[in-house]
Amino acid sequence: MARIERILITHHQLKLDPPFPASWDTRPRTQFPATLVRVYDEDGNMGVGSGDAMLGFSQYQHLFIGQEALELDRHHAVLMNIDFHGGRPWPLDVALWDLAGKTQGQAVWKMLGGKAPRLRAYQSSGVHRTVDDMVYVAMRCLAAGFPALKVRFGRPQLAEDLAVLHAIREAVGDRLELMVDCNQGWRMPWDTVPAWGLEHALHVARELEKLQVFWMEEPLHRGDYEGMRALRNRVGVRLAGAELTREPYEWRELLDRDCLDVFQPDAVLTGGITGLARFAQQVAQRGRLFSSHTWGNGLGIMANLQLVAGTAGDTYVEWPLDAPEWTPERRDYLLKSPLTLDDQGWFTLPETPGLGVELDEVALERTLSESASFH
Repeated sequence: MARIERILITHHQLKLDPPFPASWDTRPRTQFPATLVRVYDEDGNMGVGSGDAMLGFSQYQHLFIGQEALELDRHHAVLMNIDFHGGRPWPLDVALWDLAGKTQGQAVWKMLGGKAPRLRAYQSSGVHRTVDDMVYVAMRCLAAGFPALKVRFGRPQLAEDLAVLHAIREAVGDRLELMVDCNQGWRMPWDTVPAWGLEHALHVARELEKLQVFWMEEPLHRGDYEGMRALRNRVGVRLAGAELTREPYEWRELLDRDCLDVFQPDAVLTGGITGLARFAQQVAQRGRLFSSHTWGNGLGIMANLQLVAGTAGDTYVEWPLDAPEWTPERRDYLLKSPLTLDDQGWFTLPETPGLGVELDEVALERTLSESASFH
């Protein structure tokens, strides 16, 4: 087996004009940052990953240089320790899987078990728009072949969110499944508003039930296990969450306490492919859904699609898309070609060894940056 020779980390920024007014950010985003991790073995093979900014990781690189590249469990254990002491290092785990697939001549999803060669995507919107504009988004979603659309709550008044949802349901009928992201599980750094309590979440859930919402995402703080279990026991709508839950014991608590129907950890932000592959299998064994959070760039999306296809299989997967501010070309600017779906909203996993992506070196050079900021 070849040993790891070096790790290269670069930061990139794509200027956004028009800016992207993300529903979870009070300032429209004028830049889309991406961090790229490349890991090389002594034979010249390279694996790539992307996700968190990897700030401060240089002090830990020596823990990997000279080690056997394919010792993925060993590397994961070290990354778990780094995650405890500092920032989220999971793009390296993704890059190591890409490298492993390339050196063994196999796609990552097949290395993980090859559960499903195709996945059905739902459109994940990201902008708070007017009622009429959101209905237009839903009609475009339907016309593009998507089976489902996720709508973001978080407008100044709950009545405004519900008005949007009512209008969409009236326009599309039962032709489109609807998900709602309440975004209560985590906060932007400056946000000090308390998360919803059980009674408020219950009130919202009752309204979502009337509209036959497929799942209600992040209705409570990520650590409110008792609240989530109580809510789940009192409503019929599925509960989803755990997109930024970091520790394996926290994932187990959410599963063992019957808190969620849909688990959404993101391999490039928490646990890596190595950690989440094990957990996804546990989720599937319990009859729950595993559907990774994917809001990031195309490389991160591909890592999560490979994970789901290899382990959980039959589930909706998130497809970030909200034109004109959020397009595949912006989202996937690291790649030579944006990821694409067929006209029925299906994504077919590549047979190419590793993650099956090709970097756009010209775009990477053009967007090279010392910063990893959105503004």
